[in-house]
Amino acid sequence: MIAITARRLASILGPWRSSGSPAYAALADRVRLVSLDGRLAHGTRLPAERDLAAALRVSRTTVASAYGRLREVGAIESRRGSGSFVSLGTRPSADPAADGIPLDFTKAAMPAALPVAACYAAAAQRIGPELARSGYEIVGHPELREAIAAHFSRRGVATDADQILVTSGAQHAIALLARLLASPGDRALIEHPTYPHAIDAISSARARPVPVPVDPDAGWDLDEAEAALRDAAPTVGYVMPDFQNPTGASLPDDARARLARAADRHGTVLIADETTMWLDLRRGPRQPLAAFSPSVVTVGGLGKLAWGGLRVGWIRAGRTFIARLAQSRTSMDLGTPVFEQLVAVELMAREADLVAERRARLSEGLATMRSALAEHFPAWTIPDPEGGLALWIDCAPWSSSELVLGARDEGLALTAGPRFGLHGAFEHRLRLPFTESPATIRDAVEALRRSADRHASGPLPEPLVAV
Repeated sequence: MIAITARRLASILGPWRSSGSPAYAALADRVRLVSLDGRLAHGTRLPAERDLAAALRVSRTTVASAYGRLREVGAIESRRGSGSFVSLGTRPSADPAADGIPLDFTKAAMPAALPVAACYAAAAQRIGPELARSGYEIVGHPELREAIAAHFSRRGVATDADQILVTSGAQHAIALLARLLASPGDRALIEHPTYPHAIDAISSARARPVPVPVDPDAGWDLDEAEAALRDAAPTVGYVMPDFQNPTGASLPDDARARLARAADRHGTVLIADETTMWLDLRRGPRQPLAAFSPSVVTVGGLGKLAWGGLRVGWIRAGRTFIARLAQSRTSMDLGTPVFEQLVAVELMAREADLVAERRARLSEGLATMRSALAEHFPAWTIPDPEGGLALWIDCAPWSSSELVLGARDEGLALTAGPRFGLHGAFEHRLRLPFTESPATIRDAVEALRRSADRHASGPLPEPLVAV
């Protein structure tokens, strides 16, 4: 059983109060939201009413009313003598479709690219000889490692197969690296906002995140980054230099050099996540972060370029580091499935075709999203990113948490801004992927408009609860 302290829950909830809702309703909505987006796991035991009231500096009546509201909607279950527990139904689900929500915009991902089916068929023709071998590829299939190494060499970073370890997706790679590089209590540099599952990986390693601001327009605050590297001495840092998730920002080459040099000076191992590197709409190529320092560890994968259902990723690093990583990996798993690696070999040979197809789809999706938002939310400033998968919208005066909860009732699943930050930051930010078809994007924006209109209808009355 997982239990969460009142202090920890208060930190996760962040600035939960809403100007348009009574305190009990705003608190209940925020607890429900952080459960739906994964920050509170199914079955987590919530703090006692008195403890949470003290941590939040509200009355116990407010917390009791919030818990009562959560019980009414099935978001928590209370057991006499045991407490209250987060409930996501009979089984936890990360798929909004399983909850009857037709428009899923929680995932910045596209359907499989056209060459994927042909690559599966080609891999099926090649699997026969592999069946005579053990199938355990701790570092990865030799042919795929050669293909990934060639990909880096073409981009100006000389690489051989011994510098590559194949993983079961990029998230698996990040988790492996966090476990190897960070010990409990270590500090870990992260972008703020950042990819939520990077925060999860750092938290799982029990490292302490050190946030560095990233702005969609201004980019990384490198002065702040250098100060954090100097003062906090993080053992590891996580950055996404190309079309950063969720802001869409990219580091210029001179900034990459400056960040890599600063990390080297202070002994910080930088993890460069390149999963969105291919998704360039008009920016033009930039050098990999690894071109500026041999100590940079690069993570990549085919989930965003080809298909999320193909769980193949990789890590590029020095040979000695890869050997250490392979040794550490065996306590978690014994390698990535061989068949999927053969599919990845075929896809790597079609890189140019995949990039062209994705560029066309994303360009159309971006144009549709910007047009629909301009029509339905004319007061918003709509970004025009050079690439990536989503818009990072300033949704003021609305709270993104309130919009997201309201949107679920309109058949639209979204991720609120605080999921991408620490301590409840980014409440007035909303990530809107433009990866779906134009018709689906228009339907989603219309549902979001209905959510905004419904929220403007006024607060609910405060209930009378005897405690």
